[in-house]
Amino acid sequence: METLELLIRNTSEVLTVEGSHQEPAERALTPQPNACVGVRRGKVWYVGPEGSLPKGAVGPSTRVLDAHGQFVGPGFVDPHTHAVFAGERATEFDLRCQGATYLQIAQAGGGIANTVRATRFASEEDLIRLALPRLQLMLEYGITTAEVKSGYGLSLQDELKMLKAVQRLSTLQPLELIPTLMCAHAVPEEYREWREAYMDLCIKEIIPAVAEQGLARFCDVFVEQGAFSHTEARRIVTAAQKLGMKPRLHVDQLTSGGGAELAAELGAATADHLENVSDAGIRALAQAGVTAVLVPTSTLFLRVRPYAPGRKLRDAGVNVALGTNLNPGSAMSENLPLTLGLACLENGLTAAEAYWAATRGAALALGLNTYGRITLGDPANLVVFSCSNYRHLPYHLGINHARIVIKDGHVVIENERALCS
Repeated sequence: METLELLIRNTSEVLTVEGSHQEPAERALTPQPNACVGVRRGKVWYVGPEGSLPKGAVGPSTRVLDAHGQFVGPGFVDPHTHAVFAGERATEFDLRCQGATYLQIAQAGGGIANTVRATRFASEEDLIRLALPRLQLMLEYGITTAEVKSGYGLSLQDELKMLKAVQRLSTLQPLELIPTLMCAHAVPEEYREWREAYMDLCIKEIIPAVAEQGLARFCDVFVEQGAFSHTEARRIVTAAQKLGMKPRLHVDQLTSGGGAELAAELGAATADHLENVSDAGIRALAQAGVTAVLVPTSTLFLRVRPYAPGRKLRDAGVNVALGTNLNPGSAMSENLPLTLGLACLENGLTAAEAYWAATRGAALALGLNTYGRITLGDPANLVVFSCSNYRHLPYHLGINHARIVIKDGHVVIENERALCS
């Protein structure tokens, strides 16, 4: 028989995460105590007791990784990032620390407009060079798949430039990237007095060009005061859906505007943020099967309250996912472990629910049915952690415990410094 290429042994447990969000999270993580994981041809080939491995499965060419009594889980999936951009906004961070609000900074010409100016000035090569170290850090945290949005170009040329950079980045490093078009992130400065003209640009030029070149799987809209209205979001989403892009929405972040209800109405794949979601909005998400993507690092970073009601969402039967929202303005952090801790401390999730949300829940949000779990025949996206169980990850706040990261069966990160928790 063909031997394994990789075997992970001597684990405390393997979290296969093969359950459903509709069952208790600890059960949904489907732990297998003291199991080993075998990989062949980039796929999961075996999960179970080492003593039950078929004869001949381990040969001289098999690479054996010792987990040292620590646990193994699926690679994290980050369902919400803006990881490709130019420039930085440390001055705005300082202004917020002095009391300025996000909306005040934006009205003064900062915010998204600031990053748009820098990103437009940057070349495609610049964007790739700047993004590579961010993606490397995400990979080191155990993130093996991440969604990346455009939305800092806000012109045909620059939105295409961003998405082409995402496409090329997928081939230049191991972290798998899922592209999202977000030309409806903000109305650019040159169109402030001509909103309808910018809507036409998005619907008649940008969306068709992106679809023709196959550059995005999703189309996202920021629905908020000062951004886009419900009517505008419907027009953008409808145009994108006709050309094969699935809708996503940033909603109910800064104000309670019925955004979750809109996401449910439009059949969006996800409703993201939701800090100010209404009870009616929660019920609508549950009934429509829309995933709630929570990004608590942004709530912390912007110094706003409340945090999104993760407890209510879970209890209502909504699939919950967690993302970093890595971006230069409202969440300048690749730290997914911090997101896990905040989800438990502020969003009301348990450690098991947070782990689910950063793996299987996030994979389902992106329509990646074979990701975020460890199932026979699925891609071998795995992490060996430097602790004996998942509860340690949110508890040891913001600390990286990813010791070995495996993408499609290949070891891409080895951090032996993380051997002891």
